[in-house]
Amino acid sequence: MLYAFYEYFDINIFQYISVRAGFGFFIAFLLTLFILPKYMAWAISKKTHQPINKYVPNHASKANTPTMGGAIFVLATVIALLFTADFSNAYIDAGLIALIGFALVGFQDDLGKVLKADNLAGLSARGKLLLQGVIGAAVTMYLILVADFPTSIYIPFLKEPLFDGGIYFATPFWVFIFLAVTNAVNLTDGLDGLATVPSIFSLATLGVIVYLTGHAIFSGYLYLPNIKGVGEVSILAASLSGALLGFLWFNCYPAEIFMGDTGSLAIGGILAYMAILGKSEVLLVLIGFIFLIETISVILQVGSYKLRKKRVFLMAPIHHHFEMKKWAENKIIVRFWMIAFLSNILALISLKIR
Repeated sequence: MLYAFYEYFDINIFQYISVRAGFGFFIAFLLTLFILPKYMAWAISKKTHQPINKYVPNHASKANTPTMGGAIFVLATVIALLFTADFSNAYIDAGLIALIGFALVGFQDDLGKVLKADNLAGLSARGKLLLQGVIGAAVTMYLILVADFPTSIYIPFLKEPLFDGGIYFATPFWVFIFLAVTNAVNLTDGLDGLATVPSIFSLATLGVIVYLTGHAIFSGYLYLPNIKGVGEVSILAASLSGALLGFLWFNCYPAEIFMGDTGSLAIGGILAYMAILGKSEVLLVLIGFIFLIETISVILQVGSYKLRKKRVFLMAPIHHHFEMKKWAENKIIVRFWMIAFLSNILALISLKIR
């Protein structure tokens, strides 16, 4: 909202997306550092603890850790955007729908678990997917009908679009992307800080891609599609990254708070949204590589057990497999962070190969 103030008084420095993205990052970071301890104290007093799955090894000590910390970094992100983003931009508005919408779905799920003190309570799997699909469809239709977003489909290494999907292909395809990414981040959020840092890496990569896509000169140089206005959404990526870094201060091993589905679904929603804006849906294989292997491990485990009555891993998602193999939790976390960093570097390198 304050972007209009900067424009009215002709404060030139705030016309630059890069400057406002930097301010958004630090505002969200500092707000999260300030608000989160107060929320943690309140959550502990109200016993809003994370219910622990009894089958997960060595997690009994986490039973009294407060959850739903994702609500705080989502709030900090929204406040940072109020100071830095141009809300006349339809892509910012759609991003807010994704961020808040998926956060509310996660909040409803978390609330059910906390109130019943049962990790299996909350929304049913079908109900959760349905609500996620509704939010994904709402954002998709907003993009197509209000923002007039192009429905062309790109794949890495090709300069031209593969084809124009039109509303009838793009809509289900993008809803699928929303469902896949939100649930993938949710599955990854099982160890202290495990989902937080790969999310920051992914947001940074997608923020760069979206910024380049919205820049007429840079997009032309790299043979990327040029979509006017989408660069503004890099401010959302920077703000959420700053909020997550502030959250990591308390979420790193040993975690003092968990993000819950409130946070993981919100993050997944924004990652999916930015991949769609940057025409990088397929590139998510590298950008979200950790989220991908976590999801594949669950699919393989469930499929193998149903078909052969045998397990592929000692436990799924795969981070629990390594816990069962007696790897130290912080070693699993840091090694997964390293893999996420390397895969995002590869994703950025691939932008020049067209």
